[in-house]
Amino acid sequence: MIDVIVTGAAGRMGREVVRAVTAAEGMRVAAAVDPGAAGTLLDDGAGGTINVTADLHEALAGSGQRVLVDFTVPTVVESNVRAALDAGVHCVVGTTGVGAEGWAGIAEDAPEGVCLFVAPNFAIGAVLMMRFAETAARYMPHVEIIELHHDRKLDAPSGTAIHTAARIAAARGEAPDAPGRETEVFEGARGAEVAGIPVHSVRLPGLVAHQEVLFGGQGQTLTIRHDSIDRTSFMPGVVMAIRGVVVRSGLVVGLEELMDA
Repeated sequence: MIDVIVTGAAGRMGREVVRAVTAAEGMRVAAAVDPGAAGTLLDDGAGGTINVTADLHEALAGSGQRVLVDFTVPTVVESNVRAALDAGVHCVVGTTGVGAEGWAGIAEDAPEGVCLFVAPNFAIGAVLMMRFAETAARYMPHVEIIELHHDRKLDAPSGTAIHTAARIAAARGEAPDAPGRETEVFEGARGAEVAGIPVHSVRLPGLVAHQEVLFGGQGQTLTIRHDSIDRTSFMPGVVMAIRGVVVRSGLVVGLEELMDA
């Protein structure tokens, strides 16, 4: 049995994680942590409730196979993860806004035998979208990314867009010119440049998580798009990651690493 500690448990993603873990075989919610909602009773999706606590260190106490799942905010995720790793607890992180170097440093400081898993996106369809885009970039190097999220998302561009751009840049080799930046009427109209690729971020109420990768070539275009229309779309990936980290150690980045295993 894998004991799962959910941080950010009272948030929109945290509540879905609680229900997904409760429904999955071989794991259970050992603690739901959210300092801003201590005492709240969460619906576990199976007819029961789980009480939210504010004390992460108490929640991390114990033994056996333990995994922390963090969907919080960039200002607290690093301290949550450091505390968990120091306690010998594997980590599955969906919080974005921390750079690759930051995660590498945290993993380097962690005790041996624990795994830090970080994914920019837990939707299996999004991982496939990135894989298809990586393949397309070898043949159609002119590309831009449009990512669309709900208006309460804290970071821009999204972690998915950054990860997609990095994979495309590595696959396509030399970056072609992306004209228009020198004649912008308003600065930023051509988007942010990530790994040499223009990335445009949209934030609107009503959206969940969406991304388009647009390729252009002679007389043709190719659009690869993924839409998460409900947060439950991320839960199969979260459950996959929980099962995967208990048999791994060190830093693992991206759900594709588990899908290809």
